[in-house]
Amino acid sequence: MMTSLVSSIIEFLTANPHVAYMAVFLLALSESIPIIGAVVPGTAVILALSALVPSGVLLLWPLLIAATLGAIVGDGLSFWLGHRYHREILGFWPLNRQPELIQSSEAFFERHGAKSVFLARFVPGVRAFIPLLAGMMGMAVSRFYAVNVASALAWAPSHILSGVLVGATFSILGAAARPIAILLVFLLVVGWALLHFVRWTIRRGVPYFIEALERLRYWASTHDTGLSRSLTHVLDPSRPEARTLALSAALLVGAAWLFFGILEDVITGDPLLLVDSAIYHVLQDLRTVPGDAVMIAITELGDTTVVAAVTLVVLLWLMWKRAWRTAAYWLIAIAGASALNSVIKVALHRARPGELLYSGWSAFSFPSGHSTVNVVLYGFLAFLIARNLNPAWRLVVALGAAILIFLIASSRLYLGAHWFSDVIGGLAFGSAWLALLGLSYLGRQVGRVEPKGLLAAGCSALILVGGLNIYRSHATDIDRYAVKATTPFMTATDWWASGWQQVPPRRIDLTGETEEPLSFQWAGSLENLRDVLQNHGWHDSVDWTPLNTLNWFTVQTDPAALPVIPLFASGRLPSLTFVRPSSGNVLNNSRLVLRVWIVDFELTNERTSSLWMGSVVEERIYHPLSLITLTSTQPGVNAPRSTLAVAFDDGRLLSRPPGTANGDWDGDVLLARHGKTQKSISD
Repeated sequence: MMTSLVSSIIEFLTANPHVAYMAVFLLALSESIPIIGAVVPGTAVILALSALVPSGVLLLWPLLIAATLGAIVGDGLSFWLGHRYHREILGFWPLNRQPELIQSSEAFFERHGAKSVFLARFVPGVRAFIPLLAGMMGMAVSRFYAVNVASALAWAPSHILSGVLVGATFSILGAAARPIAILLVFLLVVGWALLHFVRWTIRRGVPYFIEALERLRYWASTHDTGLSRSLTHVLDPSRPEARTLALSAALLVGAAWLFFGILEDVITGDPLLLVDSAIYHVLQDLRTVPGDAVMIAITELGDTTVVAAVTLVVLLWLMWKRAWRTAAYWLIAIAGASALNSVIKVALHRARPGELLYSGWSAFSFPSGHSTVNVVLYGFLAFLIARNLNPAWRLVVALGAAILIFLIASSRLYLGAHWFSDVIGGLAFGSAWLALLGLSYLGRQVGRVEPKGLLAAGCSALILVGGLNIYRSHATDIDRYAVKATTPFMTATDWWASGWQQVPPRRIDLTGETEEPLSFQWAGSLENLRDVLQNHGWHDSVDWTPLNTLNWFTVQTDPAALPVIPLFASGRLPSLTFVRPSSGNVLNNSRLVLRVWIVDFELTNERTSSLWMGSVVEERIYHPLSLITLTSTQPGVNAPRSTLAVAFDDGRLLSRPPGTANGDWDGDVLLARHGKTQKSISD
């Protein structure tokens, strides 16, 4: 579906490039409009459109002109609103719902003056409010437009040319470009989701946690015991690091809760394990040779050799500076994380996704050692460095460490070395251990550690030893992490007799949820299946083109004109999607939908044949308020399966074991096969 949609968009823009130029103009304009600029992903779409320049779909100069004019007009419109309505406009909805963002924008404007109009163009969040504030505060029109035009002339090329560079890079990659692009989008989405989850957790959880600390502090102040005196000392609000202590304690509670929740799911076999399998299949399908080379290099930066070298260099530097207590904490942090991780691995004996060249304790999977040890290593190193820096540099150090940890953890998923739960469990366990050590470290009197020297020592060890490890191990690791073709075989006779029961009875969504029954199996090629279905009234679902997508936003009377929403099954999108009008429906408000996915089995007898599984359901069409079109999957699957069975003369219904059926499904599965395959199979 995604490939079809992207191809359709490119074809449409090739024939109508003026639409893209107008879109860039409007998106650049929207970036400067309050609220809209914070919601519409204008920058991302502009970069994506700019990436089409090297392929000749769009031209460079019209894009630059459209982006520049849009930026100038957007800032000008926002400035005019502020100049015309003054502070009254801040009382209008939805501006009155964003007091924090307006306050930060006012502080930014007061700090930088006229320069803020130029600088804010490159600062997310405040850039949509600064022109409005400039108009409200009476900035001269001539001065505003001078800065406005200058900022637009700098902003537009920085975005357009960046997109062009990305497009040129991907054009060099050839066939590997699309999987790598999807992988990058996946990583960006996951990183964005994690960032916002952490921010949401801090924003929602920290106030409650601080309230709990206040109650604990009150209890400690009203009791005279050893524990209460220790708590009073640690929770003293006059201490300069009281806020860091509170955040560390919140991190400890949250990370420990997450780790033990994942551990419970791993032990009991909860749906999280189904998510593991789905994500594993998604990422393995996206693997390419260039992607493997990059991800293997990243994972090699987290290898034991590099971890040991960075640990030793930092330890020696701390000892040279006579920071004995800090050196002891450093050694306990890394060695303790590694030892505890190994103990948990041995206790659980969880197998890795694939047969990799690991032995001993490393052969086990949960939790991920790379994730656990590296989050402690670089997290504690960033903690030691950042606590002696000003706030601006603290953010830079923390962000750098977080990106490195995230990339190393993501590489383990991409390479199939660990399950998703292994990586998240390792990150959670490492974070909890890091927070515990941080609390203990801050609770004691420790000397100041010179941050620049510590940063230089850690980065030098990472670059030198990491580079050497990549140089020495890359060729071997290319073979170790290569995609192994392990598709199991089954004879067609065995499948036709009883082997069909090895196919899952229901579809497993990407979230691990068990969905509708897989009531159809096909042995043969998709081309043959398409021929059979088309001869019995079924036809391909319409493609996800921009025009077809718009049918969802209209009152569409023909269900066949609506593209079918693709659904994941064990991490894979449908390989074939067919629709048919629902028989006996005089209102023309429903359709039958057949989705078919590949199965990880190959059937053999005289020749090899693919095996496919499918679900066939009835979708009812609705038009809420006569404005848009929605679909609802109806619960019963027996009638749609019976309609599908008419297309197969040699098909047969077989029942799954007792306990599979429920009120919506009788437990029967339709088996069908291509005629040529049938000749080589004896019933």
